[in-house]
Amino acid sequence: MRTVSLAWLPLLLAPLLAADPAPPTGGYEDALVQWGLSLDGGRSLEPEPEGKRLEAVLVASEDVVAPSDPYPLLLNVFHARTREAVIRREVLLKPGAPYSAALALETARNLRKLGIFAVVRVVPVRGSTPDAVSLLIITKDLWSLRLNQDFQIVGTLVQSLRLQGTEQNFLGLNKKVALDFLLRRDSLSFGQTYVDPRLGGSRWYLSETASLIVGRESGQLEGSRGSVLVTRPFYALDTPWSFQAQAVWRVQPIRVFRGADVWALPYPDGGTVPYIYDARELSGSTLYLRSWGSRYKLDAGGGVGVYHRRYGAPADSGLDEARRAWLRDTYLPRGEDATYVLGYARFWETRYEVMRDVDSYALSEDFQVGPYLTATARYAPALLATAGHFAEVGLTARYRVRLGDALSSWATAASVRRILGGEGAGTWVNRRWAAEFQQVSPKVLGGRFVVRGLLDVNIDDLNERVLLLGGGNGLRGARPEAYSGRRTALVNVEYRTRPLILYTVHLGGVLFYDAGSAFDEGPRFVHSVGVGLRLLFPQFNTFPFRLDFGYVLNDERPEFAGRFSFSGGQVTEFRPGFLDAPL
Repeated sequence: MRTVSLAWLPLLLAPLLAADPAPPTGGYEDALVQWGLSLDGGRSLEPEPEGKRLEAVLVASEDVVAPSDPYPLLLNVFHARTREAVIRREVLLKPGAPYSAALALETARNLRKLGIFAVVRVVPVRGSTPDAVSLLIITKDLWSLRLNQDFQIVGTLVQSLRLQGTEQNFLGLNKKVALDFLLRRDSLSFGQTYVDPRLGGSRWYLSETASLIVGRESGQLEGSRGSVLVTRPFYALDTPWSFQAQAVWRVQPIRVFRGADVWALPYPDGGTVPYIYDARELSGSTLYLRSWGSRYKLDAGGGVGVYHRRYGAPADSGLDEARRAWLRDTYLPRGEDATYVLGYARFWETRYEVMRDVDSYALSEDFQVGPYLTATARYAPALLATAGHFAEVGLTARYRVRLGDALSSWATAASVRRILGGEGAGTWVNRRWAAEFQQVSPKVLGGRFVVRGLLDVNIDDLNERVLLLGGGNGLRGARPEAYSGRRTALVNVEYRTRPLILYTVHLGGVLFYDAGSAFDEGPRFVHSVGVGLRLLFPQFNTFPFRLDFGYVLNDERPEFAGRFSFSGGQVTEFRPGFLDAPL
């Protein structure tokens, strides 16, 4: 789910009601490039810049609300535009060195990854002599003082709603400070977040967050969660090493819902047991990586980690010992302590394609193409009597190819654990694999077809994962969490129209077909069809709002209002994190 901002929704909607809209010619980003070229007396593009001496790096930063935008210019008073030094710090080309198109593209990718810009374009312009070239960086900030929202709504049921009062780009320095509020069906969370991607002006990254959790029914403090991450990432393709250290905790009750109610599990001897348990999780880890190669990269290294995990029925649940044991053995994740050593390797091709009209309607998106493979191995010795003794491995593979204006992606992941000591020694557990295929078509009548197929299979899972399907998470039109199982299969087919541009607001439509099943043995597919709207405000968010109405064809249908779902981002963003990190 994408984080989106609704803080200025009345202002955002104003252009939709205005008369005589004037969409920019040549596309939203192209218009900004022309604006950047017109500054300082005007500049012209250099058609053959490769290898020429880089004379200068120029920066053109447009206000978050420009005269061409349909919003009051007064808003700029409340937004500190990104400082030029922040932009220049990400530039990988140096004056005096030969111009490299590859480094210019990488500079643009790095700036877009910061998450503070609506638009980043990096173009070569003619220098003062025929053998010289300058680099022009054109940026437009995202609105940074915002009430971010991360939400999932089906009909009248608010499954989750996160409100984050955020200054995304504090004083234009690319630092994030935020106050968090998270509403779930059972709890309220209050917390704070601080992110500094360039700690002290260096290449180090700091992120920390902490929240207190209050039960909605009891009004009492129920727990807390948080994390601290310090890392020096691979900030450029030629960065030789990376390091990270992190600590994470979560102490809270977990309530598993189906629709508006806690899932009542059928007890074998009659009656039900509420799917509620206490979770206590503490972990810490470090990882050091080295990098080799140019077009094809190998990043490899290792680290150490430790964790403590405990799960059980709440003390005040009123369950007898037999029901507690049944809940623990049948549905709860396995409690475990472990200290482990970790090995990690990644092989990938450093080739990227820039496309538009894929997930966002008009903004540039970077897609790594070619192979991307990872392997992770962990060994946990029995250092203490209560510690787990095991070895496990996780593998991922992805291949992405662009043919013309079409994009095809295949991804798969698998993991397995071998228990080496204690109860169950010599057995294989935690066997899981998943696969996903996604096809983005060339433009058809100005829009695109997007097709996604997903299969997620759990076998002998010590964590007793139960996957829920229905509502806005891939099977639209169905009741929220209507279907459950340890395995899921999902197909989504969408036609996303070309957007109608009203000033700079992008409004589009969607026709869709979903088919999905959550199952333990054989799948039984439920089919739905529907229509939707997509709305993008490029000054405020880089991904659209999504409003869908679905109609189930072959199973129970909710009431009319329950067939609507409202969220941020595209439906294809709902995918298991296992595909990227199987351990």
